Amino acid sequence: MKFLEVIFEGALWNSRFVIIAAVIGSLLAGFAIFYMATVDVVNLCLHALHYADSSLTEEARKVLHDSTVSHIVEVVDGYLLATVMLIFSLGLYELFISDIDQAHGSKASSKILVISSLDDLKSRLAKVILMILIVTLFEEAINMKLTTPLDLVYLGASIALIALALYFSHAAEPNQEKKEGGSAEPERHGH
Repeated sequence: MKFLEVIFEGALWNSRFVIIAAVIGSLLAGFAIFYMATVDVVNLCLHALHYADSSLTEEARKVLHDSTVSHIVEVVDGYLLATVMLIFSLGLYELFISDIDQAHGSKASSKILVISSLDDLKSRLAKVILMILIVTLFEEAINMKLTTPLDLVYLGASIALIALALYFSHAAEPNQEKKEGGSAEPERHGH
């Protein structure tokens, strides 16, 4: 009976390696989005070269300017989404498979890639997703046609809600820093 228990528990524990499919899939999706956003940047730069063309009318220059700004926002949105996929991939790997030794051993490594719990992964992803929502709202606000006073109220309300979300997301950070770095704080004031 003990032998069957050992075999079953071993198989159960090793079943976590199915997460490799999600890690690789998320990583590939992130690379694809990075690639597409970079191609968009190259095309954007090629189109922006025409901005100094003296044959452009003021109307055409304004259209080029507005479309360039809108495309820049889309590129930022793409890079943020690719970052979400990268964080998700690395976080899943660290949580279910193994620590990434190079990330933990390097002083230059970003703390955002070192994930210690599922809640840690969720909070880091939530912050990046919030940034994507902000960029998307900005993109929509640029293209928005305000035809009625109610449209302006909706725009103001959405900005207020985003500001509130940012406030709450940043309000949680100092509490975590005090818990993690509480001993370093008095030393700075003591000198």
